[in-house]
Formats: sequence, C-alpha cells, structure tokens
Amino acid sequence: MLLTRSFKDVLQRHVAEDPAYAEALLREGIDTMLAADVDAGKAILRDYIKATVGFEKLGEATGAPPKSLIRRFGPRGNPQARNLFSVLGYLQKRAGVELHVMSGPG
Repeated sequence: MLLTRSFKDVLQRHVAEDPAYAEALLREGIDTMLAADVDAGKAILRDYIKATVGFEKLGEATGAPPKSLIRRFGPRGNPQARNLFSVLGYLQKRAGVELHVMSGPG
C-alpha cells in the first residue's frame, strides 16, 4: 500500500522546520503577483498564510474579518491594493523580512 501525505501537510511541515523555505514561499507569492500571474500568486500566498499565521490571527492583525481575507485570496477574490499591501506588510514584518521591488533586465 502506497502511503501519501497531502500537499498541505508537507508544505506546513517544511514551513515550520525551515525558515528559509518559508521566506522563499512568501517571496515567490509576491514575485508571482508582480509578474502579472495574480491568481497563482494569491494561491501561493494563501498557502503561506495557512502554513504560518493563519487567517484568524491575520485578521486580528490587519483588522479584516478572517472570512473576508479567505475570499480575497481565493480563486475568485480580488483584493484592493490597500487590503493587499496591509496583508503583505504584516506578513513581511512577522517573517522578519523586508522585500523591495527592483527593476531588472527587460
């Protein structure tokens, strides 16, 4: 019998055990959104949020209802810039990272 683990379980384990992996996941979510793949970026950030802070605590920290945050980062969610940057600011602060946008080779 083949034993498998869910992606969610594996992701949460990696994030909990490896801070560099968690930081890379946060960076990837933001980079993906900046590369105009908003849906994939939201999905990565949703996984990151679930594996780190959770939507309840994120809601407390940002003043947004957790269910609203879940919808914003869901497949049909469309977060406003103010809401998105509030969440990204908190996630960076919590992770102890400061991300910057830089221009690169075109």
